[in-house]
Amino acid sequence: MQSNRSRDTAPEIAVRSALHRRGLRFRKHVRPVPGLACTVDVVFPTERLALFIDGCYWHSCPEHATAPITNSEWWHAKLTATRERDERNTKALTEAGWQVVRVWEHEDPSFVADKIAQTVEGLRLEGVRNSARRSDPSRFVQTSPTARPENTLASTRRI
Repeated sequence: MQSNRSRDTAPEIAVRSALHRRGLRFRKHVRPVPGLACTVDVVFPTERLALFIDGCYWHSCPEHATAPITNSEWWHAKLTATRERDERNTKALTEAGWQVVRVWEHEDPSFVADKIAQTVEGLRLEGVRNSARRSDPSRFVQTSPTARPENTLASTRRI
């Protein structure tokens, strides 16, 4: 089991390359929530989006999962514990304000990248709308009666 990689697997690299080709920039293998022992494969920190690329065997894909014959009891417990840990981590990230996306390693990287690009764009638009609601334009205008014209917002020039 030592040669089974936990990061930078071929499906991960393919998805990350497809995301990068679409102009998306991200961080990889990050623990987004302090105190949570959960490393996310691809993270968009500004949008608070966590992408997991789960292996079919280790995470028990409904299409490709197989049950080992040798030492089956131990393997069943191990794979069940992995699924339960995935659920706990997803719940903890969601409660911390993150949007979690999980994809299987057998999914087409181009399809996954399109789905993530749409999600990121939606989150960016949502962020712009929320920040527009929070902003108060009156905080930029000086209301002091002694304010000089060169200090007001209207006379500011940007080069």
